[in-house]
Amino acid sequence: MRRTTGICTGLSALLLLGAWVTAGSAPAAAAAPAPTPEPPASAGLLTAMQKDLGLTKSQVQARLAAEKTAAAVETNAQRAAGSSFGGSWFDAKSGKLTVAVTDGHKAGAVRATGAAVRLVTHSAQQLDAAKKKIDALHAPAGVSSWHVDPKANRVVVNVVASERGDNDVVTFVARARQTGPVQVKETTEAPKTFAAGTVGGDPYYTGNVRCSIGFSVYGGFVTAGHCGQPGMGVRGWDGSYIGAFQGSSFPDNDYAWVNVGSGWWTVPVVLGWGTVSDQLVRGSREAPVGASICRSGSTSHWHCGNVLAKNETVNYSQGAVHQMTKTSVCAEPGDSGGSFISGDQAQGVTSGGWGNCSGGGETWYQPINEILGRYGLTLHTT
Repeated sequence: MRRTTGICTGLSALLLLGAWVTAGSAPAAAAAPAPTPEPPASAGLLTAMQKDLGLTKSQVQARLAAEKTAAAVETNAQRAAGSSFGGSWFDAKSGKLTVAVTDGHKAGAVRATGAAVRLVTHSAQQLDAAKKKIDALHAPAGVSSWHVDPKANRVVVNVVASERGDNDVVTFVARARQTGPVQVKETTEAPKTFAAGTVGGDPYYTGNVRCSIGFSVYGGFVTAGHCGQPGMGVRGWDGSYIGAFQGSSFPDNDYAWVNVGSGWWTVPVVLGWGTVSDQLVRGSREAPVGASICRSGSTSHWHCGNVLAKNETVNYSQGAVHQMTKTSVCAEPGDSGGSFISGDQAQGVTSGGWGNCSGGGETWYQPINEILGRYGLTLHTT
């Protein structure tokens, strides 16, 4: 954050993520009240989810509570399934985590963790092995992406509808089918990253590229790798110097981190853009497939949707990026690097996608925990 004066008496502007806090200290109380549980999402985030997911406030609150339980169950359920684990996903209708298993004898142990069970043919290990072989193939531009779909118990290869008959696409699909159980689906457009030209008033820019801040870490913030290279300087929306890219990877990955100095500092919030309240960040527990998720970016601001797939390889024109998470959330140029959050848990930084927030589309993010581990960073949480 970078402190400014003369904006509003008694307030200081937290510019890095745009949150406002009151200055000064509160009067001492006679006795400290008993602590109350922190809500899983801000009032603003609840409003955004109601709008984009078509739910009532009570339905959103119930879903967030169910998703929190599902995320907590997932590790124990996978351990109980052992080598027969075939993947897992959150079922919004039942409000429970569903775990696929190849061995019916494991069903009882998995159910004991609180998860529902579905018997499938292929294990997650087998599906991951097939996807790894597809990763080694050269993908033409008409192939959008591919991922393991635990519900379908297949590796799904997405191709651009208008390119499905292209000889190179046909050849790629044929070779992909040789790796294992493969299902082909069509997508409207090829994926693209969501960087944009600079526009006054945006969170940060470098050169002629505008991107969005992802999450605060101690010493800086994380963002998308395609937004800048190590050593490149970064300036804030007011034109003042923030810091420089300390690490960056793109393609193959799409992540980076920027150090913060020159009067700026970090806070554990995601910007609400004045239309909804800012969302506090309390951790980075990974949300399961099927869970609700929201995104904040400097162009299209808040939008919400669902987690569609994990560990997806995205075939950008600049090269393939691996281990991405796909969502039904829209995004637009300039949103790259911005925050993906589920409840109060950080999920990742916006990479790219197809479509826009007028007609809809899909967006991928790079998972936050991978970024933290790669650079040895610690997420700034409340």
